[in-house]
Amino acid sequence: MRGMPGHGIPWPVLAVLSAAAVGCSHRQAPPPSDVAAAVGDSQIPYQDFQLYVSRTLGDAETGAGSEVMSQLLDQYLEERLMLRLAVDRGLVPAGSAPRQAVDALLRQAAGTPPSAAEIAEYYRRHRQDFARPERVRLRQILTEDRRTAERAERAIRGGEDFAAVARRLSRDAAAGGGGYQGELARSDLPPAFVDVIFALQPGEISRVMPADYGFHIFQVLERLPAAVAPLEAAGAEIAARLRRERADRVRASLVQQARARYNARVYERNLPFEYEGSYGENHPHRSTPASAASAPDGR
Repeated sequence: MRGMPGHGIPWPVLAVLSAAAVGCSHRQAPPPSDVAAAVGDSQIPYQDFQLYVSRTLGDAETGAGSEVMSQLLDQYLEERLMLRLAVDRGLVPAGSAPRQAVDALLRQAAGTPPSAAEIAEYYRRHRQDFARPERVRLRQILTEDRRTAERAERAIRGGEDFAAVARRLSRDAAAGGGGYQGELARSDLPPAFVDVIFALQPGEISRVMPADYGFHIFQVLERLPAAVAPLEAAGAEIAARLRRERADRVRASLVQQARARYNARVYERNLPFEYEGSYGENHPHRSTPASAASAPDGR
């Protein structure tokens, strides 16, 4: 007989039914309703993520829509992935703050500082980024009433040093430094003052100028023409930019490595918002790029 004696069920059909039964017995039970996500076998209660949102957004939390909440949940999961990766590599102890883990991973992966040749090449390709508009080096006196401002103006026009008068009569936060405001471009100044200030010659002072919050007197110390900062002046800023760009690339690679190693997933049905991120059950993680998956894990 083809079928099992006494049952009349063909062997192939019985084998399929048996396999399905085994599969059902091993199917993972759905997570509790208060679990928002998981990294490996570690479940993440929604309450933990909610605390993260509160710390990140503060008062703006109540107005956060699904897109913002999805981005924050992805960011939160990436921090958890990075923490687990750093712990497994022995870089930080379990229970460390995610920021410590990220910093430790970036330090481990950090290469040599940007070279002079790299800085020069960046400057050559982005020279216009270092163009500076016309600027003035400026001092000011700010008083609460016109009478005091006019007294300050008379003292300066009578030969007293502007900085000394500022220290004595100004209510500006920079009064202790003689009212010095730094190097300012037109875009740095209130529109009502721009034309007056940029018409002043070095050493010249303005008339008393009223504002909603008091009365001003300005003095231009130096006029600086529009120019492109030379490589020597821009070098430190370029080096910082290159370090940030490198850190961003390294961090992205580390996240990819962690995603390839640990199974991170979001349980969308347990969330009070429509999840739009990349860790959901309906948004399967695409295969990790070979360059990231094959990168050494540093252990």
